[in-house]
Amino acid sequence: MHKILFVDDEQNILSSMRRQFRKTFEVHTETSPESALTKIREGERFAVIVSDYRMPGMNGVEFLGHVRKLCPDTTRVMLTGFADLDNAIKAVNDGNVFRFLTKPCSETKMRDNLRQAVRQYELVTAKKILLEKTLKGSIELVTEITQLVHPESGANSNVVKRQVTFLAKKKQVKDMWRYEIAAMLCQLGSVVLPDKVIAKRMNGEELTPEEVQLYEMHPMVAQGLISKLPRLEKVGEMVEYQMKGFDGSGIPRDGVEGEDIPLGGRILKIVLDYNIFLSREGSTQAAFKMLEDNYDQYDPELMYYFEGMLGVEARYVVREVAMHDLEPGMIFYQDVVSDQGALLFRKSLEIDKSKIDRLAMYAKKIKIKEPFKVLVPG
Repeated sequence: MHKILFVDDEQNILSSMRRQFRKTFEVHTETSPESALTKIREGERFAVIVSDYRMPGMNGVEFLGHVRKLCPDTTRVMLTGFADLDNAIKAVNDGNVFRFLTKPCSETKMRDNLRQAVRQYELVTAKKILLEKTLKGSIELVTEITQLVHPESGANSNVVKRQVTFLAKKKQVKDMWRYEIAAMLCQLGSVVLPDKVIAKRMNGEELTPEEVQLYEMHPMVAQGLISKLPRLEKVGEMVEYQMKGFDGSGIPRDGVEGEDIPLGGRILKIVLDYNIFLSREGSTQAAFKMLEDNYDQYDPELMYYFEGMLGVEARYVVREVAMHDLEPGMIFYQDVVSDQGALLFRKSLEIDKSKIDRLAMYAKKIKIKEPFKVLVPG
């Protein structure tokens, strides 16, 4: 049964709603908007939220406006008296509610509207899930193709994604999926680069003017490819600005600097530069020191968060564990392969429940080399 939340300061109305609809829906109730918002902020989600308009402290329009920001997929319904009709219409026009119902509302009318609201929720979430799965699958395919062209980037791409996600979470972004995809696709343009240019860049060797020009093209090449995909325009912009310094240096040479640079671009700049420095220097401390030596090129707030993240990762320890001891949050320290040498998971990939389940499924059909070397938080 779908979860429905009724919010009303009159307890007798809430008791009536529980009685009438408990056999059709999973009914929850709250007597104040504040307590309902607390529950939502703590992660509880509902298919439909029905709110009274007149409540002390916060009216229904304000409450459902907050709900829309916290969980936009939830269908929002408001109950109102005729005296509040203008406010109810405003709420609908502002997009805060799916529908408003006037008091008194019969059980039959309420039930019909709740079913329509649930149907709206199902349509929204089904479309979102389909889009995310299709898009994610396509992105993973493109990433795998990129890694086939430059195999050495495989493990590194997993590290980049994890670090980008960490910084994006610190900035409390609402569209996390865009940052994850930007991390996965930021090196897409490198398919046009000769192996020699990539090797010289990674080793810190000086590039010829022609090689510099070619290397600086790869973010724009990636942006051009990504922007052709629906809903990925902002991702393309993040990738385009991955080599742009916070001080305005770097490419694109357009005069944009500071916080006017897309946040995703600022994050990628730190993460990608750090990993290049790490491959050259071989130690976390030396790599971060190189970032500090070029401090003007990086967002100061992101540098602070990134230094904290490196301190956490420094406390990871290497362990060998059997399959049944794998836990979410661990990180593969080496590639996971079958006894025939087939690559199942690349090293540096963070382990979650789905990967553990996939490994268990693989193990039923093929032999997998155990134990696994993993990084475990110390």
